This record gives sequence, structure tokens and C-alpha cells, in this order.
Amino acid sequence: MIFEMCVLSVLFIAQIVFFVVYFSYGKILMLKYGGWFILILSAIFGWLPIYTFRKKGKVPKGKSYVHTTELVTSGVYSVVRHPQFLAGILLSLWFFLVSQHWSVLVLGIPVMVIFYKDMFEADRSNIEKFGEAYASYMKEVPRMNFILGLIRIMKKKLMI
Repeated sequence: MIFEMCVLSVLFIAQIVFFVVYFSYGKILMLKYGGWFILILSAIFGWLPIYTFRKKGKVPKGKSYVHTTELVTSGVYSVVRHPQFLAGILLSLWFFLVSQHWSVLVLGIPVMVIFYKDMFEADRSNIEKFGEAYASYMKEVPRMNFILGLIRIMKKKLMI
């Protein structure tokens, strides 16, 4: 796990460096605009969990927001189970869409794969921590497909 995090960090930093170097390289405006939309989504999925965990996760005083003692299934966690991993994937995708350089994509693919793989480990860890409640939650809320998550929420609201 530590080795994987080191690899992820090195690749992510390298992707940022190449993104900065090739920031003006991309010429396809639709990809650039799409990239900026992806960045907004990444910010939403990256920051909302901090607020949500602090408000609903019964985090002990003085502890980081990730030290929840209660399963949180509302807010952004009613849309996707792993919003911050999704934010990392979207951020990596943003780097490529804006720069449109092959090196940024080559560095970003393993970053996105590692983030995706880490979601499975987080699911296993959360089952150990929260038990059957988390297993049931997994059946209701998609891992990272926020479009499906939003559709499911709308269907529930229309049924009520």
C-alpha cells in the first residue's frame, strides 16, 4: 500500500508538471471547455466529503474528517460511495483534456487506475468497519458513477 501511494504521488506530481509545461498545447476547444467542466465536478466531489463527514460522520474532536465513527449515506455520499477518489480521477482527466498532450495522458492513466483500484480496498475496509450496513449501502449507491447515482435519487424522489 505504501509503495502504491508513492507511485501514485510521483505519477500525479509528474502529471501536474507536464500539464503546466503543455498547458497551452491543446487546440481542441471543446475538449478544453469539457475539461473545465470536469474540474468543477472534481472540486465538488473533492470538497463536499470534508464538510459532510464533519457534519454527519461523528468525527471525534481533534481528529481528521476521515475518522468517522458513523456511516454517512447522505449528501454527496447518496450519489457516489467514493467521491474523493472520483475527484482524483476527474482531476487527472482534466489535466489531459486541457493540455491535450500525450505525456499527460500516459502519466494520468496509471493514476486513474490506482484511484479506481483503491475504491475496492476502501469498500473492503468499510465493510470491516461498518458491517452489514455498508454492504447494504453498496447495493444502493454506485461506487463512482455519479450520473447513475443522481438518476437513482431522482427515481426515489418521484416514487415518494
